[in-house]
Order: sequence, then structure tokens, then C-alpha cells
Amino acid sequence: MTFPEWTKPGIYGALGGAIAVSILGFTWGGWVTSGNAQTIAQDFATDEVTLAMVPVCLNMSAADPERAEKLAILQDASAFGRRNAMMETGWATHPGSDKPDRNLADACLAGLELDGS
Repeated sequence: MTFPEWTKPGIYGALGGAIAVSILGFTWGGWVTSGNAQTIAQDFATDEVTLAMVPVCLNMSAADPERAEKLAILQDASAFGRRNAMMETGWATHPGSDKPDRNLADACLAGLELDGS
């Protein structure tokens, strides 16, 4: 069986075009793999849960009878140690959890607006 003369260049052109479209799609077109999409979705969900928990953290701080002492500790802590100090207050712990959340501690510190930090 004989093939027309244009078959070989046509197949090479189609293959080259498919490769070019794939490269452009994944680099500039916003295409992602399934694993990368799941990672992005998980990160987004974690961020949204943290943002939803900030009012709970602020309410816990407002209701704490030792609020003044704990705020003084937070203000006296260095910028580097504030997250750990916030985690020690117990305000950055999700209800039903035993351990404080680092992301929630950062968000709650921002919500408390301690001297602009």
C-alpha cells in the first residue's frame, strides 16, 4: 500500500502542533494536572477555614478573663515569637482540637491589630 506524498509531513505537523499546544496550555493557558489541582483546592480550603475561624479566635480572646495579661505578653514578644505566644494563649486552637493552628495564630494576630504588626 502506498501513501500519498504529504502523509509524512502531515503527521509530523500534527504531532508538532499537539506538542506545541500542550506546552502553551500548561505554561500560559492555565492547564494543571489532577494532582496539582487537588493541591490548589486543599490549600484554598485550608485558607478559607482559617479565615472563617478568625472571628472565633477573636471572640475567645474577648471572653478570656486573662485577656489583659495575655495581650501584654503578646505585645512584649518579639515579632518572631508572637506566633508561638499566640499559640500558647489557647485562642488559636480550633474548637474540638487539642493543638493550636499556626495559620490561625497568624490570622488572629492580624485580627487583634497589636501595634500595627
